[in-house]
Amino acid sequence: MGERTDVNIAPAWRKPAATVALLAAAALTASCSNAGTTTTGDPAAPEATTTATPEAPTVTISPAEGTTKVSPDKKIVVTAAGAALEDVTIDAGDDQIEGRFNADKTRWVSKTPLKPSTDYSVTAKAGATTATSAFTTAKPERALQVIDVTPNAKGETLGVGAPIIVTFNQPVTNKATIERALEVEAEKPVEGAWRWVDDSKVIYRTAKYWPAHQKVTFNANITGIKAGKGLYGVEDYTANLKIGAKQISKIDTRKHMMYVYKDGKRVQTMRISAGMATTREYTTTSGVHLTMERGNPVRMISPGREKGDPGYYDVMINHAVRISNSGEYVHAKNNVWAQGVRNVSHGCINSRPDQARWFYDNVQRGDVVDITGTNRELEWNNGWGFWQMPFSQWKKGSALHAKA
Repeated sequence: MGERTDVNIAPAWRKPAATVALLAAAALTASCSNAGTTTTGDPAAPEATTTATPEAPTVTISPAEGTTKVSPDKKIVVTAAGAALEDVTIDAGDDQIEGRFNADKTRWVSKTPLKPSTDYSVTAKAGATTATSAFTTAKPERALQVIDVTPNAKGETLGVGAPIIVTFNQPVTNKATIERALEVEAEKPVEGAWRWVDDSKVIYRTAKYWPAHQKVTFNANITGIKAGKGLYGVEDYTANLKIGAKQISKIDTRKHMMYVYKDGKRVQTMRISAGMATTREYTTTSGVHLTMERGNPVRMISPGREKGDPGYYDVMINHAVRISNSGEYVHAKNNVWAQGVRNVSHGCINSRPDQARWFYDNVQRGDVVDITGTNRELEWNNGWGFWQMPFSQWKKGSALHAKA
């Protein structure tokens, strides 16, 4: 194998020139050493001929004909001897199998994982030889699938801070193997990395914000990939994401102001009132938040308090945009007297009803809300506070960059 060698096979017959030469030499020697010795035979008789029958090439296919319960992570291997492989075809319905030849085309190996519970038919040809093999892959004990990608609502446009949160239906043991099967392709590429937050959920975050106004494609090429003992991917998943404008809101709780920038231009100035900070619970978190969801209205109930307790509330709030999991929203409030003057909320960012509605109408999930001025730092795992963690640390949560 390796370098290709072209062999020219002779015709079925050939004049045995070397034999004739040897006979002539022998006759000459006899006449020189033994005077009077003569040769016999008819000089005009035809010379002898030899016949060589070339062997037909051999082709071997693995898995062999009739094999069942083939592991989906097994390779299809086709080898030939006596001639180069001319063609290798795989029939598996809609399943497309790709492979590659070696340099002299005497070996072909599949590079696409096999699909579980599937019938395969392989046909290979080398010279005058055609070989076939039909086999069936095993049904996995457990099937791995992507059950959710967030944010990924139909027709949704995302902010430049948006993560890609992938949730599987089963806990993954072979995280590095699965992570290699996850692809993120952007029109305007930027460095990024995955981080496993538990055995069933992995999150992709870029090192810097996504460049605005582009399309991003996420592919989970997990079919046939072994994710753990008896656990194989059974279906690929694709999500087409759209990154919109670079929309960043900056909030200074000490100045009680909020400024919204779109593609670098200030488009809104809002007087706000933040958390009153009488307790940690009522202190707005400082740090880089992302907008997560919105509702109009949203029911807000005081956590850990029963009706009748001091500080209890149960209210419906209009035009509310969530920015953390600890109950923080940017929302409408009629306490206009405090906005721009004092922080009186339970931790949310209160704004004038008309401006809150504007923010609600223009927000994209994954927009950045950067808050400063308080002594309570947003935790990286509080909502989508992923930008609170340095990227060098974020990468260490990857199964492929754990030692980075």
